[in-house]
Amino acid sequence: MTLNTHRRGPVRVLDAPDGHDVIIEGRLDVHTVPDIRDAIHAVIIQGPGELRLHLGDAEIGDATGLGVIVHLHRRATRAERRLLLVDASDRTTRLLRGCRLERILAPRHPAPVSLTVAPLTA
Repeated sequence: MTLNTHRRGPVRVLDAPDGHDVIIEGRLDVHTVPDIRDAIHAVIIQGPGELRLHLGDAEIGDATGLGVIVHLHRRATRAERRLLLVDASDRTTRLLRGCRLERILAPRHPAPVSLTVAPLTA
C-alpha cells in the first residue's frame, strides 16, 4: 500500500508502511548523481524501515553512479536502515559482481504479484 508519492527529477519516492521504495529512472552518472543523492538522503532521515532502491529503469553510466549506490548503502547503514537493490538489470548485477560488491549490495528481484499466495485458514 502506497501512502504518498514524491517526485524529484529522475527519482520517485513511494512511502510504504514498512519503509520507502525509491524508483530511479535514467542514467546514473556525474550529471545526475547530485540530485539522486540529495533526494535519497532526504528519504533516509525520514524514519525506520527498509529502503528499496528500484533500478529496473536505471543505468549506471560511470564510476560516479556506482559510487553513489555504495555511499547510500553506507549512509543507510549508519541510520540503521537496510538498503535493498530491487529489480537491478543484468548489466548492473554483473557490474556489482565484477567490483565484488554483490555480497554487500546483493540485488533482489521482486516476486511477481500473481505468484504471491496467501495461506488458507479453516
